[in-house]
Amino acid sequence: MRDEPRTTQPYEIDGADRPARWLVTCDHATNLVPDCVNGGDLGLPEADMTRHIAYDVGAEGLSRHLARDLDAPLILSRFSRLVIDPNRGEHDPTVLMRLYDGSITPANRNADAAETERRLAAFHRPYHDALAGLAAQRDDRVILSVHSFTPQFKGREMRPWHVGVLYAEDNRLALPLLERLRAEAGIFVGDNEPYSGHLPGDTLDRHGVQTGRPHVLIELRNDLIKTPDQQRQWAHRLAPILDGALADAQV
Repeated sequence: MRDEPRTTQPYEIDGADRPARWLVTCDHATNLVPDCVNGGDLGLPEADMTRHIAYDVGAEGLSRHLARDLDAPLILSRFSRLVIDPNRGEHDPTVLMRLYDGSITPANRNADAAETERRLAAFHRPYHDALAGLAAQRDDRVILSVHSFTPQFKGREMRPWHVGVLYAEDNRLALPLLERLRAEAGIFVGDNEPYSGHLPGDTLDRHGVQTGRPHVLIELRNDLIKTPDQQRQWAHRLAPILDGALADAQV
């Protein structure tokens, strides 16, 4: 039993008045399950709730440091991706995940259309409305979406990349970022790896592709950003690379 109810706002905004063009987003910042969703318990063991199926391990700390280093506003989700996934379109069948990387989520298994709609209204839409508001604060906004990936998925081969750069058809920012990352010693870079950035209705499609704003998604392998020190070090390394890539892109 928890001493206090676990209530949460759907999002947190940090540094709304920071002056940079960048807007940093962290869609999968936390594994929080609000009390209004099955009493705050999805029915999964703690071991599952602390791994990548519930949130992007290390992404929150990395995002906070990156946003500070870039002098940019940051928006973070305040609910687990298993509650409802803000990096999916509303009509994507995986927006509410029942089975993920071998684990069935009991509280989602029998969730019907009405429950999906309730979670969309309570969490998914407020998050994206707030993101859209931040993005609209300046005409030259650039979107940076921060995620992390697990070193191995479903028993497949180990993923060798340290950083992945994801994008769809708009590669204005992604290509110069890839070039700068490849020039860095000791960084193995994935080009639309470990998966493609082509996901209709996701955060970058909605706030980047559809609006014409320059944008890119970066993924860090989560074993590299487990600790606060690792998160800070990677942010300090990545921030000047990102600023350089933006200057190179001339957008």
